[in-house]
Amino acid sequence: MKKCGGTLPPMEEINYEGRLFRSVENSDNGEVGAETQFEYHQEGPYIWARYGGGEIRLGQLLGEVTPGGKLSFRYHHYNRSGEYRSGQCEATPELLPDGRLRLRERWQWTNGDESRGESVVEEARR
Repeated sequence: MKKCGGTLPPMEEINYEGRLFRSVENSDNGEVGAETQFEYHQEGPYIWARYGGGEIRLGQLLGEVTPGGKLSFRYHHYNRSGEYRSGQCEATPELLPDGRLRLRERWQWTNGDESRGESVVEEARR
């Protein structure tokens, strides 16, 4: 796990339950944008989220926190054009100077063109 502004706690101390994230960067072939919000949940090592907004009508992701602290998950959504899209992602957490989390994501579509991309989401300010 990387740190950006402070000490990142061990994996077992990071809890994603109830955390809200928004996209701040995405590859051109991605569909998530600044209007997309992710609401994370966690039980033990398992994570899931519902997301939507902007070009995303409704999406879900399901995965786990790996022993190294990264998030590994599959996602799927319907976009505003009515297309169903699915993919897989690995995210690396970083702690921002203000205590929020940043997730650096490397993803790949598992339908359509199966292209790859990178994105960054940051915990929303409350």
